[in-house]
Amino acid sequence: MGLPQSIPYYTVEQYLDLERSGEERHEYLDGSIYAMAGESLQHSRICTNLARVVSTQLIGRSCEALSPNMKVRSGATIKQKRRQSVMFSYADLVVVCGEPRFHDKNRDVLLNPSVIVEVLSPSTEAFDRGEKFLRYRTWIDTLTDYVMVSQTMPLIEHYSRREDGWLLTAASELSGTILIPSIDCQLRLSEVYDRVEFPPVDEGEAESEN
Repeated sequence: MGLPQSIPYYTVEQYLDLERSGEERHEYLDGSIYAMAGESLQHSRICTNLARVVSTQLIGRSCEALSPNMKVRSGATIKQKRRQSVMFSYADLVVVCGEPRFHDKNRDVLLNPSVIVEVLSPSTEAFDRGEKFLRYRTWIDTLTDYVMVSQTMPLIEHYSRREDGWLLTAASELSGTILIPSIDCQLRLSEVYDRVEFPPVDEGEAESEN
């Protein structure tokens, strides 16, 4: 999430009108809008790999993967033009199971994702781990899985919803695999990180870890 625009408050209707008429993408958080930053080659490769890996496994199934251009709403139904706690965001990959439900007749804001995947960037990682995940798990009752993928090292973190909370599993080796039983899919790190070149490890940091 980037820097907020100069206008201090947008209604949901104003935001959606802007988003549907312009070429740039923005996320919306409680009346403020944030321009989406361009993606790096690293980020682009991981997103493309994720889309290929997941969508291929879902062929012929009741679940489907949607592109990063699909907005997701996290918040109460918007009927008034007053301030409300609501977020409209773009995830790097979304899986919806069954019939998709949408915010309005434009069918470009999804309400019922089952799995959300975010590729972490230095500028957005804190938000993706904190406020964004909080909004997702609080407002989206269909959400069963939240996956965060690092682009600086081989690391995938998977949160799955349980009756007593969210269970975290992780894989940090290219030989590892993350299983997502709710959609009967698996993420092999070797496939997710295909063609991805990681930055070199600082020798000082490596020595301090040993």
